[in-house]
Amino acid sequence: MDRLRRLFEHFLEQRNFATEALEALEARTGVEKRYLAAGAVTVLSLYLLFGHGASLLCNLIGFVYPAYASIKAIESPSKEDDTVWLTYWVVYALFGLAEFFSDLLLFWFPFYYVGKCAFLLFCMSPGPWNGALLLYQRLVRPLFLKHHAAVDSAVSQLSGQVLDTASGITRDALPNPSPLQKGK
Repeated sequence: MDRLRRLFEHFLEQRNFATEALEALEARTGVEKRYLAAGAVTVLSLYLLFGHGASLLCNLIGFVYPAYASIKAIESPSKEDDTVWLTYWVVYALFGLAEFFSDLLLFWFPFYYVGKCAFLLFCMSPGPWNGALLLYQRLVRPLFLKHHAAVDSAVSQLSGQVLDTASGITRDALPNPSPLQKGK
């Protein structure tokens, strides 16, 4: 528990959007930012457990801040932050795909949205605890390296078939010019 408290305190010492908002609230209310943050985390957790629309809140948490951070990364001169957020989106997409197929079962678990939100926060956490980088290095990258040639071949073959089908549909859908129109 002490380790979790230290991580929480370390987060509050960093400079980011959330800590700046907490500092502004602290200046207005006189309540320490650590109590404000703990209160916000408690309210969010309770809402994720019992609130209507917990799915929307969880998806907003997993999407809004990462989208904002991704835009900032694109606009920054450093490419290292681009890699961090691109990795997050790869893991987020794979998680979304897995969730699509397992949602009917997982939805019935009482702490599903709290767990999902905790997972997404783990994936976007900064530094060595970045879950997206850990998952990418240990799961996604090895699978990709093992199967990317076969996937590239299948995609190339499928795109060729799609282009052939589209040109055939276009050719069949356009009327043939009459002999009079050809002569003009």
